[in-house]
Parts: sequence; C-alpha cells; structure tokens
Amino acid sequence: MSNQHKKFWDTEYTTAEHLALSTAPSEDLQKYTRWMERNSEIRLNGATKVLDLGTGNGRNLIWLSQTFGCRGVGIDISKQAITQAIKAGEGLPLTFAVKSMAEPIESRDGSFDIVLDMMSSHFLHEKERLLLRDEIARVLRPGGSLFFKGFLLDEDKHAARMLRLNADPEGEKHAYIHPRFGVYEHVWTIDELEAYFKPLFEIKKIEKSHKHIMHGKAFKRRTMTVYLERCW
Repeated sequence: MSNQHKKFWDTEYTTAEHLALSTAPSEDLQKYTRWMERNSEIRLNGATKVLDLGTGNGRNLIWLSQTFGCRGVGIDISKQAITQAIKAGEGLPLTFAVKSMAEPIESRDGSFDIVLDMMSSHFLHEKERLLLRDEIARVLRPGGSLFFKGFLLDEDKHAARMLRLNADPEGEKHAYIHPRFGVYEHVWTIDELEAYFKPLFEIKKIEKSHKHIMHGKAFKRRTMTVYLERCW
C-alpha cells in the first residue's frame, strides 16, 4: 500500500472532498449479523472479538460494540481516520491503531472470532493481498468468520472500462489506477476470489450488487459481499 493511499485517505477524512464518509454502520454489515444469528455458531456478545481491517472512522466496529458488546481492534492507514475512531469509540472495549494492512497483523494466532475486510484490501497489490489473506487466517480462530466486501468485475462495464483505459502500469491483472483519485484498485472475478480464499476458507455465501445501469450505461462499479468461515 503506497504513500499515495495514505495521503488520499488522510485528505478525505479531513475534507471529504470525493467521498461521503458516513458515521452510520454499513447496511451490509447489519445484514451479515442477522445472517450469523441464524446460520453461525458464533454468538455476538461481550466475549466476541472482532478485527476490523481498514476501519476508517470506526463506525462498523463501534456499532458492533454498542449493539452486541463486542470487543475489537480496528486498524487503518489514515491517522486522521483513527483519530476520529478513537474519539467516537471512547469508553467502548475497542482499540484503534494507525497501521497498514500490507504489514503483518500484530495479534496472536487464533485471537479473533470475526474479521471484517469491507472495501479495504482492494487497495493492496497482489503480493500484499496474499500476505493479508494468510495473516487473516492466522489470527482468526478455526471456525471463525470473515466478512469480505470488494469490487466485482463480472458483468461490470464500468470496471471493464476502467481496466481498459487506466490499466495498472505495473501490469497486475484486474487492476487500474483510478482516474479521479489517482490510487491503485483491484477488482475481482468470482473465479479469482474462490481460488484466492479456497486453501484456507470455506465460502458460505456470495451476494452480488446490481449492475448499476442508467440510460444504457454503467455508472457505478459492482460490489460483492462474501461470508466465509476459517477452515478447521
């Protein structure tokens, strides 16, 4: 993860120039917790420990703690984001730290019940994503849950255009430099995603967003949410 990403997110969490940064919890996360209550052996309570990768202002981790009593750790490359998260999460059993996801996670093996990677790791290059996957598997206990959200390339004309016009100059597959933000981003195919997670995780559910077509043109990139379980 480059200094360009850090600079971009520090600026966004200061000025919100390009993105509307909410303090409300993600609807996808709320949906995921409802699914877990019906389908998972993990119970969301004060004993549940969560790692939030790319936590931003901490909104999702804070919601889990306020709603279910979860404990947790949130990391983000942006000092401005973490400053906001610490302030918003004051008094909760949460720890926030400025740290890159491209570095090893400073936690013991099997120390988390749930890991969140929500629109975060697509900023990582291939070698960094592989390191992160292995680190998530290490710190997530067997049978633990990973909630993943990322950009989906399949049937997305917008993403295909980005790849065609703004391909990563280093030649990484399914990657481009965002023409507006100037940062590296990776988009996934389902086949690629399954191969990436298969050695260490079981995919329980995949939900794809709509194709986002307006007046016959793609105007927004597709995403997918994936529910995974750490293999025993």
